[in-house]
Amino acid sequence: MSLQARLDAFKAEFEAGKPPSSVSPAVIDTMHRATGEVIASGAATKAAKGGDIAPSFVLKDPDGRLLSPVELLTEVPLVVSFYRGVWCPYCNLELRALQEALLGFRELGANLVAISPQNQVNSRKSLRTNKLEFPILSDPRNQTAAAFGLRFTLPDYLIELYKSLKNDLPAVNGDTTWTLPMPGRFVIGQDRVIRYAEINPDYTHRPEPADMLPALRNQASHPA
Repeated sequence: MSLQARLDAFKAEFEAGKPPSSVSPAVIDTMHRATGEVIASGAATKAAKGGDIAPSFVLKDPDGRLLSPVELLTEVPLVVSFYRGVWCPYCNLELRALQEALLGFRELGANLVAISPQNQVNSRKSLRTNKLEFPILSDPRNQTAAAFGLRFTLPDYLIELYKSLKNDLPAVNGDTTWTLPMPGRFVIGQDRVIRYAEINPDYTHRPEPADMLPALRNQASHPA
């Protein structure tokens, strides 16, 4: 089953109010409103795109080790996936799909890293929950996401909804900004040029891992 098919199946059950969600139609309407506003803002069109030079970053993994593109791009291209956090079921489905595709990425000589605003404790939970074998990095205050053009601030009404659902982003992320990244996926060449970019302001839609394979194959055939 494709990643998007899994996401669609989860969304259908969630919005039908089936356990464990059991959310009301009003909650669903509020989430749809917020997503619609992000889409209408055109923010995704301003994000980093193919041909751009990827922003630099230095972020910590769950063990406190600093990682940067300088290290990760030493010999191979890099796949970077921005996600919202371990509390987001759509993100967990995406991370598991990336794990399933990991061997194929490595066979093409690529490294894979995922980035979220959550603190190191919750990044460790992401690794454990999804049985991941690739690095998860913490992005304080979504500063790296902002450099890629992905960061947005939640509207007040959505913050109140999250609070009512006990989704405490300040505790999960370790800051009080109430910001999130739009989900984004990038392939970055050894020359730091972005070879593939996919950003969707609707967090229930994610690109398939296989969508990146042409860019990775091209990098394998024409290394920088």
